[in-house]
Amino acid sequence: MSIKVAVPKETAEGERRVAMESSVIAKLGKLGAEVLLETGAGSAAYLPDSAFNGASIVASAAELYQQADIVLKVQAPSLAEIEQLKEGSVLIGSLQPYQHPERIAALKAKNITSFAMELIPRISRAQSMDVLSSQAAIAGYKAAIMGADLAPRFFPMLTTAAGTIRPSKVIIIGVGVAGLQAIATARRLGAVVEAYDVRSATKEQVQSLGAKFIELGITAEGAGGYARELTDAEKQQQQAELAKHIATADVLITTAAVPGRPSPKIIPETTVDGMKSGAVIIDLAAEGGGNCTLTQPGKTIVHNGVIIHAPLNVPSQVAVHASEMYAKNLLNFLTPMLKDGAYAPDFSDEVIAGALLTHEGKIMNESIRQLVEGAE
Repeated sequence: MSIKVAVPKETAEGERRVAMESSVIAKLGKLGAEVLLETGAGSAAYLPDSAFNGASIVASAAELYQQADIVLKVQAPSLAEIEQLKEGSVLIGSLQPYQHPERIAALKAKNITSFAMELIPRISRAQSMDVLSSQAAIAGYKAAIMGADLAPRFFPMLTTAAGTIRPSKVIIIGVGVAGLQAIATARRLGAVVEAYDVRSATKEQVQSLGAKFIELGITAEGAGGYARELTDAEKQQQQAELAKHIATADVLITTAAVPGRPSPKIIPETTVDGMKSGAVIIDLAAEGGGNCTLTQPGKTIVHNGVIIHAPLNVPSQVAVHASEMYAKNLLNFLTPMLKDGAYAPDFSDEVIAGALLTHEGKIMNESIRQLVEGAE
């Protein structure tokens, strides 16, 4: 009897992605798994049921969950969805454990084995499974498009009968995957691009994309490729020196985020006040509260002539390709756990162990365990 991998329709507000695509269905089939899909699961991503060749379409989420051995999700399931999960089944998705400790407690109580894709160790072997990177690339691309759309100026230099129009200057703060993709896209659109990151190792990456690296003399190299949190004195120095550069920007894109923590406030109101009228801020860190002190997550506001746009769940706006990339991340993570049509994870594997959240009625991640038990 083949193992059943189920994909429900996402229920989180505004979520358009789906955790499956056609080529992944075929590959799971070769691993001995049967794919079940809730009817309409891909409709928000403009993917009808007929686009999922090889999957069995199930009429309701309740029916789907009762048949599922493994459930693949984009966003964390709600408490109501967790209640429908079959006891002892497996859940894989971006589970946002720091934001939803009560849901992790419910998964533990239901004896669900859950894997949080965002907890996968960021090592070379796991790059093909890295949902943070795949979805951040989409957000960076989209941020540059948003900036060009909201700006009252052209991005490229234009030579016209009415004279030459100078190119816009785009400044990008935070040169992770999202920042690099924002640089590449803004450059393709013809803007002059400058970028800053507290990790000095990103300088060569910035320059390789044709952008100028802003050097402030502050470094914050952290473990696992992340930046550490700056001290208060470093933050003040950073803000003061960045403000001089930001004052010249037509578009500012901020991407600085610390997993599981509020986004660092690196753009104070005084810096915004120093920006030119008609300048645009795209705050990609809005999910964690934003990098700008004036940011209102999910809203677009105007402060002293500066447009501050703080979109949420940006990858969902590019739902077709975001779903495809996410589904392939899931496939690459799940493949080593499927052997001869059976679910057989090696919990000693550092990638599997790193993503493991709950198992056999226990919370396996120590920091999450302390958070949940503290909440309880």
